[in-house]
Amino acid sequence: MSDPAPALEIRGAALRRDDRELWAGLDLTVRPGELIAVLGPSGSGKTTLLRAILGLEPLSAGSITVLGEPVRKRGSRHVGYLPQSRPLPPDTALRGRDLVTLGVSGHRFGLPIPRRGDHARVDALIDAVGARDFADRPVGELSGGEQQRLRAGQALADEPGLLLCDEPLTSLDLANQQAVIGLIDRHRREKDAAVLLVTHDINPVLGKVDRILYLANGRFTLGTPDEVLNSRVLTDLYGAPVFVLRAGDRLVVVGAPDAEASHHHHAHDEDHA
Repeated sequence: MSDPAPALEIRGAALRRDDRELWAGLDLTVRPGELIAVLGPSGSGKTTLLRAILGLEPLSAGSITVLGEPVRKRGSRHVGYLPQSRPLPPDTALRGRDLVTLGVSGHRFGLPIPRRGDHARVDALIDAVGARDFADRPVGELSGGEQQRLRAGQALADEPGLLLCDEPLTSLDLANQQAVIGLIDRHRREKDAAVLLVTHDINPVLGKVDRILYLANGRFTLGTPDEVLNSRVLTDLYGAPVFVLRAGDRLVVVGAPDAEASHHHHAHDEDHA
């Protein structure tokens, strides 16, 4: 039996922002069921990479194929997107279930058109993300973790074959981090979906990651966590001394300069500073 087609294929990709080249010559193949974490300092092009895959940012060179098709500007219903956890305004005129419904009705442009079975699908998603107790409350009254669970339900509404996550754990406490990670991991295992997850802290997802794409200093490296997250590789990538330390089951990266500052402790060691 032949191997399944890649969920994501990037060939010879380059991207410039103003006069600065974020990265070039990027080749990446993501297989169904694979979880790849994207790491790097601020300004290294992590979020821009996701935007390019979503069709929102044109490449300077190269190509991107998603689930066998070239990237389209309007995106694909088979690609899910889970953004950073940012609290919605208290007066947001939506209930929790309305947020999930936006994913089920599936129209980013124009008014959503209900379809037969939509209500049952929304209820099933609400149960899947553990939001039954707060689904009918205004979203502005919910905690950041509760809102992020609902966003996860929205992102998974069409059972995407590729899930893009942009700092989905930011500002969440440990319990909600683990809950959101569990939702992402369960979807990829049950649906054989590929996941590309941008994060500033690898520790919460380290045990579930297959490979790491590390962007820094206009360069990148790709490999397993052990291959990438070591002092030798990151020192070479940054062109400056970087030390990777283990503290129990956690990694601490010390000395990695930020892309836009001369002296900066990498966000991996924020909670150990």
